[in-house]
Amino acid sequence: MSAHSAALLVLASASARRRELLSRLGVHFKVCPADVDESPLPGETVLSTQTRITRDKARTAQAKLTAAGSALADQPIVACDTTVLLDGEMLNKPASSDEARDMLRRLRGRVHQVQSVIVVRHGQGELVDAVRTQVLMRDYGDEEIEAYIATGDPFDKAGAYAVQHPRFRPVAEMRGCPLNVVGLALCRLRACLTQLPDPAPVCRSFSGRPCPDYPDEQHVITQIDPAFGS
Repeated sequence: MSAHSAALLVLASASARRRELLSRLGVHFKVCPADVDESPLPGETVLSTQTRITRDKARTAQAKLTAAGSALADQPIVACDTTVLLDGEMLNKPASSDEARDMLRRLRGRVHQVQSVIVVRHGQGELVDAVRTQVLMRDYGDEEIEAYIATGDPFDKAGAYAVQHPRFRPVAEMRGCPLNVVGLALCRLRACLTQLPDPAPVCRSFSGRPCPDYPDEQHVITQIDPAFGS
């Protein structure tokens, strides 16, 4: 599956961070959010839950566009689901200040995993990829947590944090793809859509280093540009 860099993509997500990353990549795209039931099913692993949800998002977006008679239904549709895993437990978007506070306290000073599933659907074909990044949080204080919660930023983010927040800046180190933690691993997306632009400049603007095509734990990021996304 491939697409020219000027070709139109459909993003099956309302995420502002994913929109920004695609815009920085120089991709022309339209947004078609897909609301699906994200509840885990009995017996599912975290990865199988994410895979099912992400495939459902892509298929739902395609079905909406088809029902509307839109030519966008024939374009590649990109969906992504991201979660934060701490000791194997999923930390998704907090529903309240108390939940955000609890998540941030549990995460501080510890290593967790950001796991995403990316689906690219084109016609009846689908490509599915998973990416994981190890994240070490710094030992921020309770006052910093309260100030961050007061901004309202944690409530639409898995794990209740944004790695790129210019004041809180909760992350000490990442091992693997840093843009996965922002919201979309552009290197993995390009592996599915091979004619997209090189994502290295976008990654460099975030972390100061270009991201290899398949980053692993040897790709260590310790500095994040606070101007990214501002």
